[in-house]
Parts: sequence; C-alpha cells; structure tokens
Amino acid sequence: MKPEITVVIPVYNEESGLAQLFERLYPALDALGTSYEIVFVNDGSRDTSAAVLAEQFRLRPDVTRIVLFNGNFGQHMAILAGFENSRGQIIITLDADLQNPPEEIGNLVAKMREGYDYVGSIRRQRQDSVWRTIASKAMNRLREKITHIKMTDQGNMLRAYGRNVVDLINQCKEVNTFVPALAYTFARKQTEITVEHEERSAGESKYSLYSLIRLNFDLITGFSLIPLQLFSLVGIILAFGSAALFILILIRRFLFGAEVQGVFTLFAINFFLMGMVLFGIGLVGEYVGRIYQQVRARPRYVVQAILERSSADDRNAS
Repeated sequence: MKPEITVVIPVYNEESGLAQLFERLYPALDALGTSYEIVFVNDGSRDTSAAVLAEQFRLRPDVTRIVLFNGNFGQHMAILAGFENSRGQIIITLDADLQNPPEEIGNLVAKMREGYDYVGSIRRQRQDSVWRTIASKAMNRLREKITHIKMTDQGNMLRAYGRNVVDLINQCKEVNTFVPALAYTFARKQTEITVEHEERSAGESKYSLYSLIRLNFDLITGFSLIPLQLFSLVGIILAFGSAALFILILIRRFLFGAEVQGVFTLFAINFFLMGMVLFGIGLVGEYVGRIYQQVRARPRYVVQAILERSSADDRNAS
C-alpha cells in the first residue's frame, strides 16, 4: 500500500545532527495520523552518516528507506534520486540540518490538501549570516526578473510537491537543474506559506560562496536565454557606440590634428570592451558547458545500494 506522504532528505556529512533529526521527525510525522515514508539519500558523506542512517533503518524499517550514493553528486541530484524512489502522493523535501523544523511538514500537507500541487515556503526569520541573507535576497530578485519564476525564498528547500509534478520531474534527464524551479514550471496551481527557521542543530553549512554562485548560474542558465539576449543587445549598443566614437575621433583629428591628451581615455575604453568580450565568452561558455555535459549522457548519479523493506516483509507484517 502506497503511503500518502514521502519525505525526501538529502544527507551530506550530518552525523552530528542526525540523532536530533530522528527524535523530531518521526514523532512529527506520526502525529499527522496518516501513512508516510522517509527516504534518506546519503550523498557520499565522508563521515559516519551512512552508518547512522543504516542503524535508523534497522530501527524503523516500516517507514524508512535509505539510498546510498557511491560519491558526492550534490543536493539536487540527491533530491532527484529521492523523487525516483518515492511512492507517496505528497512529496516533501527537507534538509537534514533542522533549520527547517520537521513540525512544519503538517502545514505543508494541509495546504496541499486544499488542491495545490506545489507549495513553497518562506522563512519567517532567517537564522543565517547577514551577508548570506542579503546575497540571497538580491539573487532572488535577479532570478525572478530573468526566469519569471516566482519563488520568494529560493534557498529554502522545505517544499511540497504533488505526485503529478514529481512524475514529470522524473521524466527529465537534465544534468544540471534547480528542482524547485523545475517543479514550478510543471505545477498547475502553486502557492507559498510562511514557516519557522531555526539555527543549525549541529555542524556547518555545506554551501560555500562558490557553491551558491554555481547554483544560481545553474538556475539562471537552465531556465532562461535572457542573459544571452541581453548580452547580444549590449554588444549591438557597444558596436554603435564604438563606431560613433571612431567618427568623432576622426573628425577631431582633421579639425585639431593629433591629440595625445585622449590616449588614457582610449585605453580605458579598450579595457572596458575587452572586459565585456571576456564576460560574453564566459557567458556563452556556461551554456556550451551545459550542452557538453548533457550530450555526454553520463549518469547524473550512481546509487551504491538501497536499504528498504522487501515486499515479502510487508506481506509477513500484514
């Protein structure tokens, strides 16, 4: 019998906080009074997270499933693996660090039962550093203008997806993607709710500044061609501007002769144009790199093992 709710939790080096997660997660789901399963995806943790998850599976095999990667493939690949191994009608994604309280899952489920097939969440009071909060808000505004995907808080992974949305996501074979944005494009009826946000229970954030930049590159280049179109427009404007400047310099040379005074201005303009060209090459390279990764058709992730209760065990239990 398929459960109503599946909770997908990517895990990467979270050994110090998993015990607290278990203590709060299972009671929160039991309190909902409905069938559920929890799919933990170990994303190549270098600590003892895999062993801790395996022990938890032995304690609660009736509702626990463990997907073990043979390497580190990233948070979104772990979520996709969780989606492919989910059986519920409502799929919840949750981080393992307890910054999103498991007790909020009930609010997401209640909203989904109102007829929505995608429910995002907005952190009421973010417990992140100031620079990360400011950078996140700035990227949210930029991303929305470029991709036209309306997510108030794109960095919050506590979200609910309908079975129809997850089935469509499972059909996609994108090497680089941003799961909440992909789900938004497939959902028929979307909404957001406000949830609480807590400090990390243990450990430290796995997202460095570089990782956040890469994530936003994937989001923007994966869902919009506007950056390329904008750069083409800038190139046209600069081309006409350069032509006008050349004509102006030519006229001044005939009227006033050679002018050494403007040499530094020309150097500045030249360096600016070179910078724009390098930026354009890098932007095109982002899109070409995505194409290169896609056409290689390599597996997005490799599953080492799946710990789950067999159908024979389910029949014996019933």
